[in-house]
Amino acid sequence: MSDTYYEFGTAADRWSRAQLFFDAKEYQTAVRILRGLVAEHPDQTAQRLLLARAYYHSAQLRLAEAELRAVLERDPVEHYARLMLGRTLERQGREAEAAPHLRMAAAMSGELPS
Repeated sequence: MSDTYYEFGTAADRWSRAQLFFDAKEYQTAVRILRGLVAEHPDQTAQRLLLARAYYHSAQLRLAEAELRAVLERDPVEHYARLMLGRTLERQGREAEAAPHLRMAAAMSGELPS
């Protein structure tokens, strides 16, 4: 399929299309759309988070980690990005690196330690 499909329409059209593909568990297709959106609008957190989630679900963990770190660099108190970074690091077998992110995410959400 031509890349024209992934670039077609307004940013809002492509955002909606990316969400539809993500919801349909077509993560690779969502990634193709979201990469362009993030390149055009690098400051938009929602697009980066959905791209990170699509990378995570398609087992592209290093790419997910990079997107999550970019979000946290801009917004260190983005709770979901913090949680997801911890989970992404855990999934890579990097538990020691994941632990502080998971603790911080728990503290931000008001979870009490068990």
